Amino acid sequence: MNPLVWHKTAAVSGVAALGLGTYGAHGFRPENPFYREVWQTASLYHLVHTVALVAAPVTKHPNIFGGLLTTGILAFSGSCYTVAFLEDRKYSTLAPFGGFAFIAAWASLLL
Repeated sequence: MNPLVWHKTAAVSGVAALGLGTYGAHGFRPENPFYREVWQTASLYHLVHTVALVAAPVTKHPNIFGGLLTTGILAFSGSCYTVAFLEDRKYSTLAPFGGFAFIAAWASLLL
């Protein structure tokens, strides 16, 4: 895969991160305030790892690093967004998998 594909992936993820973060800050009104914190955590991890995704093309293994970051964003942040939006923790099953993908992505830089 062309490493520059990761820049486009980061662009799409960045647009989504900013859009979801803006919605969380200005439009999201959960009944339980706990879920606002869950949304903010999802948004923070989404944005931070999207910024890291921009660097994927310059890593030694861009597809491993980029793939793991993307998996982490989708599984961790996606799960947290779903939990917060639906105000139901039963949708959190993918969050630990996403967290592991984030850890594995950063560890892949050691290869």
